Amino acid sequence: MDSNRSHAPGKHLGQGMLIACFALALGALTLYFDGWLENQTNPNQSPDFRETEAGVREVVLERNRQGHYVASGEINKVPVTFLLDTGATDVAIPLEVAREAGLQAGIAGRANTANGVITVYTTLVDELVLGNIVLTDVSASITPSMGGETILLGMSALRQVEFTQRGTTLTLRQI
Repeated sequence: MDSNRSHAPGKHLGQGMLIACFALALGALTLYFDGWLENQTNPNQSPDFRETEAGVREVVLERNRQGHYVASGEINKVPVTFLLDTGATDVAIPLEVAREAGLQAGIAGRANTANGVITVYTTLVDELVLGNIVLTDVSASITPSMGGETILLGMSALRQVEFTQRGTTLTLRQI
């Protein structure tokens, strides 16, 4: 009779359902924590913005856990992630992102970076969007040695806006 209990009807079905429940729970936790981690890296996936009565466009960004201002935006209608970098002269764009945005590589040059001297190519971004701020004809550099998909939003763009930092927020204004 003991041998019949080990092969009781439904035992394998119950084990299969238990495994399926664990797999679903693991999948749900993975999705939850992936979104949580992404929000820790880029808390400005949908940046807050407004336009004042005087017509001034404002975007308010929250600092991420590492102390940086990271925000989602667009270059030539292609969704991108910006890392604001007041120490960068130009907007620096990785090669793959530049290709996706249809940017043409211009004159080769050399740039001094924290990682040493690198080769970059001049380019012009037709349209750069961050929240409701729209910049046109922004000079930039295509940077083949730059990994990842994050664009350094340097002073060639930031000098066209006014910015103020208070606590953990940065407000950008386009007048």
